[in-house]
Formats: sequence, C-alpha cells, structure tokens
Amino acid sequence: MRIKKHPILGECEKGKEVKITVDGNIIKAFEGEMIATTLVAEGIKVFRYTSKYNEPRGLFCAIGRCTDCVMVVNNVPNVRTCTTPVEDGMVIKTQIGLGKWKEDSN
Repeated sequence: MRIKKHPILGECEKGKEVKITVDGNIIKAFEGEMIATTLVAEGIKVFRYTSKYNEPRGLFCAIGRCTDCVMVVNNVPNVRTCTTPVEDGMVIKTQIGLGKWKEDSN
C-alpha cells in the first residue's frame, strides 16, 4: 500500500517504475521513493538482525536518525534505507549483525 493523497502534501506522484532485487526476489519500485517505502509497501518488515541477540529490526524513525533500517545495498552494508532512494537494478539484502564490507576470500 502506498499513499496516493497526503492530507498536507496533496497528490503523491509516482516516478518511473523500476525493478530492484531484495533478498533474491525482484520487486517493483518507483523512482524517487525511498528503499524503506518500497519494502513496507511490499509487506517486508524486517530489514536487519542485531549483532548481539540476532533480533529483527525494521523501520523505526524513518528520518535517518536511528540505524534500525540499515541494510546491505549493492554490497555496501549499513545503508539507511529510509533516506536512500531506489535506483533501477539495486540489489538489497537483509543485514545480519554489523554487516561485512567485503567477502572473505577464504
């Protein structure tokens, strides 16, 4: 579900439809919307798991102040999805713990 008409901002125009990959699944998104917006609209609630207790986290503040919505985006961990706009072809993964900057070669 996406907001079509906001009580203060008025009509919400959709950007061009694009495709992104989230945990191996291709989903549609719209240019100009934040990654977190797309995920919530698609029913995805868990964005990462904490490093200490492996607890699920998702959208919390939605303004880039906390780190609950961080995910691995195009192999870069700790990307705040609530303030990062979608781009066609993005590859997004649920982040486990602190994330890895590169894969170990072992």
